[in-house]
Parts: sequence; structure tokens; C-alpha cells
Amino acid sequence: MKQGKFITLEGIDGAGKSTQLAWIVELLQRAGLSAVVTREPGGTPLGEQLRALLLDKSISMHPETEALLMFAARREHLDKVILPALTQGQWVISDRFTDASFAYQGGGRGLDSGKLSILEQWVQGTLQPDLTLYFDVPVEVGQQRVSQIKSVDRFEKEQADFFQRVRAAYLDRARQFPDRIKIIDSSQSLAEVKAAVERTLKVMLNHG
Repeated sequence: MKQGKFITLEGIDGAGKSTQLAWIVELLQRAGLSAVVTREPGGTPLGEQLRALLLDKSISMHPETEALLMFAARREHLDKVILPALTQGQWVISDRFTDASFAYQGGGRGLDSGKLSILEQWVQGTLQPDLTLYFDVPVEVGQQRVSQIKSVDRFEKEQADFFQRVRAAYLDRARQFPDRIKIIDSSQSLAEVKAAVERTLKVMLNHG
């Protein structure tokens, strides 16, 4: 059986990933492909419990504890959801993956990227997404969007300078891995963003 493809969505809070995730599923369905939709942290019963801890704004934790919990949830996620689905020929779409750890724990929290690389190698080996869509939006736009829709979690309550560091780390990752990470300007209109996503995905479908 042909191996499935692994697509991840990245961006700061308020970048519009969730909206585009539904659009990607629709595009894949039109192409006759089934997709498993999942998220990080989370995606498994244990992962969702870890997610609740990680997002609980009443809890404070050391940045390294935060990173270790993220990768613990990721290991479970790979074992229980991502790898089995790919092996069965299904496409997997994940709202965040390891790039988020380099952006949030590396850029935002200031953790040594070398330590994160060791965890990445330990947890996922050589596995990388086939395509990562990074939805880029100015920090002030992202924060404004988040404030309009819900009460904030432990990450979303961070100040603008934290998200500036996160965004810079994401853009640095995109420069490091230009073949895998495609930047989508998420400050455009919804129709323009959807069109950009469709163009990017069609390239993958045509070469897949």
C-alpha cells in the first residue's frame, strides 16, 4: 500500500490555521483522498490530558518541563495516530507539530535549539512532514483575532514580545527548510488565503 502524506499547519495564535484546516480536508476529499485530522499538543487520550496541563494558565512550569511534555505528547501522537495512519495510506493533517516546539519553546521561551533537536531526533527519528504550511501574520493582527473569539490560554496570554520571538523563529525555520515549509500570507483576505493554500496543495497532489 502506498504511504500516506503528512501535512502540518503552523502559525502564531490567531493566524487562521483552524479555518484553513477544514479547507484542506475539503480539497483532499475532492481529490478522492481520505485524511486523518489531528492536533498538537493532543491527538490521543494521553496527549489531550497533557494539552490541558500545558494550556492551563493557572499552572506555571519551567520552560524545559514544557518542552519535555510537548515531546512526550508528540511521541504518543506518532505511535497511536500519525504513523499508523500513514502506513495505511491515509493522509494526516496536524494542527501544529515539531516546528511549533522550535518556535514557542525555542523562540518564545528561549530554549537552546540544540536540546530541542536532540528531542526531535529521539522522538521522531528521520520523520518529517511532507509539507508544512506556515500561516504568517503580524503579531498585533493575531492577538486581535484571538481576543475577539475566546478567553486566552497559558500561551495566548503572553505579551507581544513573546509572539514576536515565536514569529521570528517560525520564519527562521522556513528559511532553513524552504522545500518543506511554505509561507502563506495570512493577513490577506480569507479568499486569497484559501487560493494560496489550494495552489500549494495542488503542487503536492500533482507530484504525489
